[in-house]
Amino acid sequence: MSVEVLSSHRCFGGTLNICRHASAATGTPMRFSVFVPEGKGPFPAVTFLAGLTCTEENFTTKAGAYEAASKLGLAVVAPDTSPRGPGVADDEAYDLGQGAGFYIDATEKPWAPHFAMESYVIRDLASAVRDNFPVDGRRQSITGHSMGGHGALTLALKYPEHFRSVSAFAPIVSPTRCPWGEKAFTAYLGEDRSAWAAHDASALMASGRAVGHFDDILIDQGLGDQFLEGQLKPELFEEACAMHRQTLTLRRHEGYDHSYYFIQTFIGDHLTFHAERLK
Repeated sequence: MSVEVLSSHRCFGGTLNICRHASAATGTPMRFSVFVPEGKGPFPAVTFLAGLTCTEENFTTKAGAYEAASKLGLAVVAPDTSPRGPGVADDEAYDLGQGAGFYIDATEKPWAPHFAMESYVIRDLASAVRDNFPVDGRRQSITGHSMGGHGALTLALKYPEHFRSVSAFAPIVSPTRCPWGEKAFTAYLGEDRSAWAAHDASALMASGRAVGHFDDILIDQGLGDQFLEGQLKPELFEEACAMHRQTLTLRRHEGYDHSYYFIQTFIGDHLTFHAERLK
């Protein structure tokens, strides 16, 4: 799969590439960034999935991840959060449409023709990075924030053969039981709630999906997060993990909110967590 490198920047001894490519899954051009550390490679890689309203640029410019990634010898990939363009369905609300792909494959009109972010991340993005950069396709991990934390957890549980480890920052752990998820899933998947469980990390874990594949799952959650009680509900995933004795490290931090300042603070811990499992 061919990739157009829009710009390249020297960064902590490595190279940060801003890229665009054609996605068969979404039927649109898609953008992503990839940081490659100095050296020959192939390098293990961590993919970061961003949250509502974000593009690939938010993590790339705000997370402060590349110094740690360089020291650990990790490639870091950050895709956009949805398909975009004048022919792509959208909504005036911030939590639906462009910028709110939820990392699922939509089945309902008008979203189904382009909103296939699950297939995009698992298939097209993975191929684009593997075919164009010195990245080891067998050593992959995934993390994300908020909506992207939901994506990281669900994709890891659904496709454990693709990922050696998974972590998340302030994830939406049960979109079937929060306003953000209920709104998006109704639009993208329809009114039949039985179809929603396949995209809910807590439901997947409760069903025993991928239990035993991951030696640990790392989640960081700020207790000053304004979305904690109404949207995120980490205790639901904690309960599901306990049902199957899945090891979960859920760290709750006083005072931290939902912003990238929170991510900056703990991104080094997450990259170290993944590097240890990508050896």
